[in-house]
Amino acid sequence: MTMISTQSTNASSALSSTKVSLLSSKRNITKMINVQNDYDRYFPRNSNKNERKKKKKNDLMIRMSGTGKFIVGGNWKCNGTRDSVKELVAALNSNVSKVETENCEIYVCPSFLHLNYVKENIDDRFNVCAQNSWVEASLVDPEHHYDSTTGAFTGEISVEMLEDLGIPWVLLGHSERRTLLGDTDAIVGKKVAHARYHGLNVVVCVGESLDERENGTTFDVIYKQLKAVAKEIDDREHSSWGSSVVIAYEPIWAIGTGKVATPDQVQEVHSKIRKWLKENVSAEVAKATRIQYGGSVNAGNCAELAKLSDIDGFLVGGASLNGEDFSAICNASSIHYKAIGR
Repeated sequence: MTMISTQSTNASSALSSTKVSLLSSKRNITKMINVQNDYDRYFPRNSNKNERKKKKKNDLMIRMSGTGKFIVGGNWKCNGTRDSVKELVAALNSNVSKVETENCEIYVCPSFLHLNYVKENIDDRFNVCAQNSWVEASLVDPEHHYDSTTGAFTGEISVEMLEDLGIPWVLLGHSERRTLLGDTDAIVGKKVAHARYHGLNVVVCVGESLDERENGTTFDVIYKQLKAVAKEIDDREHSSWGSSVVIAYEPIWAIGTGKVATPDQVQEVHSKIRKWLKENVSAEVAKATRIQYGGSVNAGNCAELAKLSDIDGFLVGGASLNGEDFSAICNASSIHYKAIGR
């Protein structure tokens, strides 16, 4: 990104030069991580108002963005009793009429114990998603199917069980699974391949810790996580990434902490994830893959985040346990479409 020095001896000349550079170079504009926040830095306040609006719109349209339908997921984590889940399903059903579902695909992730109840009782405009599935980590399978031949794996839930139950989605690689329960990048990659082989749609989570962000290795970490998944999805599957594999960026330091990554930080990561997909999978996959943001998203901050071109939805934690709040977050889809001109 071109920067304007406040120490320049000729401020008006520097502003003019920067403006010309931005308008003449798509490459520089593409690197802008938040047009709204940086707006006044690039255009003098005494410039023509209509011209400024026109250039702002062009900036948004030029930046790489996804082409998929906005998608919002609610991760209920290890929460819920029979009574509270019944109440939450009723609240979601009563609020779904407020959601512009033609603009937004929605899924919810109850605990394994409550999957069948939610599937049978929630409005059919909601998809039901499992929070994890199991794969035998030691298996070597050049065909990337990873089907096990026995059932002696106490306490685990297989993709085949989810398939039999009619659960269409599964959430894999969540940071809590990675940090607390030992899911390595390689295991997550195998889980994704196994789930896709059995026809489930996958939400795969990536993200860095606070230490990794502060020491400048955010993208090394995320690219390694993405590589482990891409390695296991064979060429026949790449064409289905856009509709069947969703990436959820969740900075670990912002999950359940009340801290939210700034719009600049989120847009930078999402755009670089999309660039990585373009360079390492295909341009088609990069455009079609939906990239969600998850990190203390709530009804109060979702509108501002939804304006970013590379945010294709949200993965919501605590706020998904409130029917009204979750509906408001889903309706951020209309803000997103308006902001990017779709």
